[in-house]
Amino acid sequence: MPPAKKRPRTYDPAKTRAAVLAQFGNVREAVRSLTPEQLALPTRLGDWTVRELIVHTGMALAAVSRLVREPAPVRQDARLLDWPFAIAVDAPGIADTTRHLAEQHPDLDAHLAGIEQRFTADLAAHPGTRLLPTSAGALPLADYVVTRTVELVVHTDDLNAAVPGLDIPYDRQALAAATRLLADALAAKAPGGATEVRIPPYAVVQCVEGPRHTRGTPPNVVETDPLTWLRLATGRMEWTEAVREAKASASGERADLGEFLPLMS
Repeated sequence: MPPAKKRPRTYDPAKTRAAVLAQFGNVREAVRSLTPEQLALPTRLGDWTVRELIVHTGMALAAVSRLVREPAPVRQDARLLDWPFAIAVDAPGIADTTRHLAEQHPDLDAHLAGIEQRFTADLAAHPGTRLLPTSAGALPLADYVVTRTVELVVHTDDLNAAVPGLDIPYDRQALAAATRLLADALAAKAPGGATEVRIPPYAVVQCVEGPRHTRGTPPNVVETDPLTWLRLATGRMEWTEAVREAKASASGERADLGEFLPLMS
């Protein structure tokens, strides 16, 4: 008998909202301390400066406010796990918008404060079931807010990498949601039960075609930490680099995840 199909992971909307606001608050607090010289530093995202990266990070919340003002789709035609594979379509437009907004808003703290205020008001005004026309298709508002944890945590990591000593903290719930969403995306991209991917303390998923593990020690195991996983999933780090630098361990003939990564680029 084939194994029962696993139910999609669920997220508590109240906890997700709190996590998004907490992580955004961490970024806002750090932005207030940055000097003009630090804002002009380059980042690992092409030719974006730190200033432009901060503006782009604000767009993670601004996107919610923009989408709730669009006509609501008639029916849901996408699922949460479609989102990681769909965002590359928006990349060129996002880059242009980011540069334009960075020029328009020299006062970054005021700009981010306005975004946060609108986001909070929009979540209070609309139910989590309200459908949004996202790049992945029609998704409920509550699901789309989960995707904001990925945007915020990943770009927090980008900012920390760009500014020596910045060290913006990661909200635990935001980091957990981002890790779990992209771990589940891997399982969707490489379905199967031959390999167990462990990202303690937040996620364990089975993936990759082959003999299914049922009990005891799995024959193929990958283990890494949450931030390394997010870097791998988003193309900030190569699989071979992570293994070489002992940021990820891989045992077994089906433990090489290189062909499935990155999930987002």
